Amino acid sequence: MRTKLSQFKFELNEKLIARTPSKRRDDSRMMVVNRETGEIEHKMFTDLLDYYDEGDSLVFNNTKVFPARLYGLKEKTQARIEVFLLRELNAQARLWDVLVDPARKIRVGNKLYFNDKRGVTRLVAEVVDNTTSRGRTIRFLYDGPNDEFLKELHGLGNTPLPKLLEREADARDADRYQTVFASEIGAVAAPTAGLHFSRETLMRMELKGVKKADITLHLGLGTFRAIEVEDLSKHKMDAEYFRVEQEACDTVNATKIDGGKVLAVGTTAIRACENSVSAERLLAPNEGWTNKFIFPPYDFHIPDHLLTNFHLPKSSLFITTCAFGGIDLILEAYAQAQKEKYRFFAYGDCMLVI
Repeated sequence: MRTKLSQFKFELNEKLIARTPSKRRDDSRMMVVNRETGEIEHKMFTDLLDYYDEGDSLVFNNTKVFPARLYGLKEKTQARIEVFLLRELNAQARLWDVLVDPARKIRVGNKLYFNDKRGVTRLVAEVVDNTTSRGRTIRFLYDGPNDEFLKELHGLGNTPLPKLLEREADARDADRYQTVFASEIGAVAAPTAGLHFSRETLMRMELKGVKKADITLHLGLGTFRAIEVEDLSKHKMDAEYFRVEQEACDTVNATKIDGGKVLAVGTTAIRACENSVSAERLLAPNEGWTNKFIFPPYDFHIPDHLLTNFHLPKSSLFITTCAFGGIDLILEAYAQAQKEKYRFFAYGDCMLVI
């Protein structure tokens, strides 16, 4: 029997969407869902390490969000245009894949001027191609070294908060919409389960002997794209770059061989791991682009547990969570989460599925 999108529908009280981060990273509440017993408990994120012992492993996505949202002025008309950087296509030619808004005003050949806060033009770009209704390929006209160009680009950019938060990014978002362990720049959305970890939590992990394995998956805007087909086997995910290195494999595999527990911190960590499974059902080094969509029924190979935020109805993230925890149990957990006023979405509370 085919899995249908309508199985993942629930009514979400939008007042529960967290518009701002909690005061401290590890202040969040944590629902604990036990797949074996069906028990649902209400804890705090600071209780997380009660579930892990020496030799267990936590798998983190170390991707780093870059300030992907820019505002430019169109030549002649001076119309304000939002330019959302999706990915660099060619570093030498300074070609980027972007989304523009309002798109109807932007045609091939148009030039866009990007000014600093004093109104001084720092970068100029030319539109060289149309890719989708809102998509464009642009070329930045910049002659200096690449590191100087990227410095200019990042200086002009804003933290790419999801539109659903309905506010402009401010100074705190530059810090809080980024994990404390982020190191590999390339994402336009944060791996939100990792946002709960403070440096103190990581230190407590280390003192307890719980191991940390870093993998990389650069989240694209496809993370937020609505699924428009009822038959989930027909849904095509946007491809995202990922890398799993030998060091992470050694850490995770030692845990699995010794009978310990592996926690995937976020659905993106799960996707990278499940793309990198050896014939022995262990983690294997791998790198490339993945459009893997994990939906029920699915046989997981690497993670024993999942830490994830509370997601939107019918989203790919919610569907992957249901693949891990079971559709009925996760729907029941979400019903309780709304009753108990858990905070949803990127800056919200979290769920530990064990």
